[in-house]
Amino acid sequence: MIHEIDLGGLFFAPLIVSAAVALPLWLGLRAGLTRSGAYRWVWHPALFDVALYLVLFAVVSLWVPFSEM
Repeated sequence: MIHEIDLGGLFFAPLIVSAAVALPLWLGLRAGLTRSGAYRWVWHPALFDVALYLVLFAVVSLWVPFSEM
């Protein structure tokens, strides 16, 4: 069963925490791709950014165990 995450007396849903963890990863990866010039090969950069964030969000959501054993 999925439980809320307690941070200083505030309870957060696990998906909110996953989204918050994926955001800095996405920002760092996006900055690296921009500096390397990889966006020259991308047809629609905004769509690519959304897809990249969703992939990172899915990886973080599957990687972090939220249920108690």
